[in-house]
Order: sequence, then C-alpha cells, then structure tokens
Amino acid sequence: MSISSRGPYGYSKMEKEDPEEASHRRAQFLIYKALERADCESAQARRPSFLRIRFCRLKMRVGKRLKRMRKGMLLTLSQSRVGAYKQKIVKQIKRSCMRLFRLGESTKPSIPHLLI
Repeated sequence: MSISSRGPYGYSKMEKEDPEEASHRRAQFLIYKALERADCESAQARRPSFLRIRFCRLKMRVGKRLKRMRKGMLLTLSQSRVGAYKQKIVKQIKRSCMRLFRLGESTKPSIPHLLI
C-alpha cells in the first residue's frame, strides 16, 4: 500500500548490504564470467596446425641432442679429471720412490742421532 502512495514510479529505501555478501556476490559473478569466457574459447579452439606440430617435434629433437651432448661433455670432463688425478698420484709416488732410493744409495745417514 505504501507503494501506491508514492506513485507509479516510486522506490522504497533498501537496507544496506552486508560487505561480506557483496564480496561473495561479486566473486560469483567473476567466476561466472570466467567460465563463460572459457566456454567461448573452447568452442573456438582449432586443431593445431601442421607447422606447429613439426616445430614442436623439431624442438624435442634438438633438446634431446643438446642433452646427449651435455652428458657426453660431462663424462669427458669427469674422465679427464680422473686421468689428471691418476697422473698426479703417479708423479707423487715416483717422487717418493726417488727420494727413498736416493737415501738408500747415500753412504751418510740423513739422521745422525739414530746411530748412537
């Protein structure tokens, strides 16, 4: 009855909306819009072109070759390190043997206090 007293275009005053409800309503709207957009995009999705498929295969082959090459380089480096370490150890053994044999050939003892 109060509407008729305001006239045909009268509005009644609304209560203030709870901020939590407003954010919930806005989130629902955004979700709806995102789903609507996804539906449109999936309807327009085309099958991938032949060129794109070839390019992907080429990238995979190049990637595999690079990976194989990197592994080979790492293996070569590790083998060269092992070889260098072996050479270093052999040199140290040679030096120690040479010192040992030089001490054996000399007539003078190198530590005089042991001969008492």
